[in-house]
Amino acid sequence: MEQQHTVAEPCDVAVIGGGPAGSTAAALLARRGYKVIALEKEHHPRFHIGESLLPMNLPVFERLGVLDKVRALGVFKPGADFEADNERGYNTYAFARAIGNSPPHAYQVWRQDFDRMLYEHARECGADAREGHEVLKVEQAGSRDSTLEVRTDQGRSYRIQARYVVDASGRDALLSSRKKLKRKNSQHQSAAIFGHFHGAQRRPGEDGGNISIYSFAHGWMWMIPLPEGVMSVGAVCRPDYLKQRRGRTVEFLLDTLKMSPALWQRLEGAHLIDNEVRVTGNYSYDSAVMGGPGWVLVGDAFAFLDPVFSSGVYLAMSGAEQAVEVVDQALREPAREAALLRRLEKRQRKGMARFSFFIYRFNGPVMQQMFRSPRNTWQLEQGVISMLAGDLFDTPVVLRKLRLFKLVYAISALRDWRRSRAERRYRLAQARSEFSGGTTPLDREPAAPAKERVA
Repeated sequence: MEQQHTVAEPCDVAVIGGGPAGSTAAALLARRGYKVIALEKEHHPRFHIGESLLPMNLPVFERLGVLDKVRALGVFKPGADFEADNERGYNTYAFARAIGNSPPHAYQVWRQDFDRMLYEHARECGADAREGHEVLKVEQAGSRDSTLEVRTDQGRSYRIQARYVVDASGRDALLSSRKKLKRKNSQHQSAAIFGHFHGAQRRPGEDGGNISIYSFAHGWMWMIPLPEGVMSVGAVCRPDYLKQRRGRTVEFLLDTLKMSPALWQRLEGAHLIDNEVRVTGNYSYDSAVMGGPGWVLVGDAFAFLDPVFSSGVYLAMSGAEQAVEVVDQALREPAREAALLRRLEKRQRKGMARFSFFIYRFNGPVMQQMFRSPRNTWQLEQGVISMLAGDLFDTPVVLRKLRLFKLVYAISALRDWRRSRAERRYRLAQARSEFSGGTTPLDREPAAPAKERVA
């Protein structure tokens, strides 16, 4: 055991977590001249799901200075496609047709390579980025006086004294759990089973880089093209379905994927890499507040939604970018901190709510029909494409189209009210369900108790 440090190491900002949110915050704060210590409990590269990025990520990459690096890592993603009853068997939602100012494409990446690149970039920007350093506890003596207890994977323990703490600890949700702010989503829960395949068929021609989405009785499935001919394939399921797995992980994944004949046809001749399948569950949650004096939650440390529209990385990085402004202003003008935090939280919740409207209803009969047979009356289809691109915050024309879409949806749901009501009842019942048996590192750790969120 190495000798323990007794004197706390000072810094301006401590960033907990080395994922996209933490790396973004650390890089931008270091650029502004702050002494930043970033702490990641694992070592890069480390596995992470969430390989599909959104067009609205690209302006963030450009401001961060990593767009060329992402381009070198990624597969060009021109849009998303959804199964449909037409000659091709699918409808493409091409990002180039969005009505806002979102870029006309995105990328899909191996997250372990993407996350490592972002963390190294934070280090290049001047952050003291440490790996294998786990934050065990955060104690506040004052709004500008937080002490972090840290343990390295070599057995050394030490303390950091920070003027501000940015919690980007991902689904660990360190501060949210410790402060009893974490709330299970009472509207929606799901679990996922997935693997990576060699030899799966891509879409032909210009659709070759699309993410493909398929629906089935127990949830939805994805196919994400990755570099070197790899395809990420998985299913997001209602918890009661995945509970039937009973240890048959590989067979259960394959049997599940066979429930979509169109998807399974694209896996003909493909093989599961290393026969490796991962399972993770019950990950929809938020926190009662986003921050307080001297601390702020960003990315999954604040909230996580179902991944059906690939919103995770964009919400994490854009939220971190916005949080940097709050931290900078709070350290220079403390009297403004509370108002800035409230404004940031309001912005994030509004964007998440716009995604959530589609997420909660995606498996319902009305939404399925809308995606299978889209119509561009009043530019509603293009408004949905803008949503899929991540343009959910600042473009008035997009927000107007999404409000109109909700009205059209409500009218359609009234016409099919019996099935819509049955789907909603089932969804809410599943939201109360608990899932165990995940195989990711996070799933193997004991979860902190989470309060129910009141709808």
